[in-house]
Amino acid sequence: MKSVKEEPVVSIDRELVNIILEGARRLHPKESILILRGKKSENILKITDLLVPPLATYGRGFAEVRLHRLPMDFSVVGTVHSHPSGNFNPSSADLNHFFGRVLMIAAFPFTDEDNIAVYTRNGERVKLQVTEI
Repeated sequence: MKSVKEEPVVSIDRELVNIILEGARRLHPKESILILRGKKSENILKITDLLVPPLATYGRGFAEVRLHRLPMDFSVVGTVHSHPSGNFNPSSADLNHFFGRVLMIAAFPFTDEDNIAVYTRNGERVKLQVTEI
C-alpha cells in the first residue's frame, strides 16, 4: 500500500502574525525583516518566536541581514520580510539568499494573514495555518 505524503503546513499564532504585519506597516515603504524560530513535527512547521536580527539594514526594495553576525541557533527555521509593493512572489534575490526551511513574505497592505505567503527553498508556496493562542 502506497503512503500518501501530506502537504507541508506552516503554523503560526495570530499574535505573531500581528507583530509581523505591524512591523511591516511601521517600516513601510521600506522592507522589514525578522528571523523565524520554531520546530518541525511531521509535516507541520510551527513558528514559535520572532527575532529582530542585529544590525539589519532596511531600505526601499531590500532588507538585509548579515548572517555571519547571528549566533548559532538551531531553532531558526527561516525569515520573514515585507514586500511594500504588494507582490507576494519571492524575487530571485529572495530565493538566492534563502535562509532556513521557509521564506515568509508579508505583502502590502499588511492588514491580515491574507497578506502573508510562505515558500520553500524552491519557490513553492506552502499552506499557512494561523492559530489562536
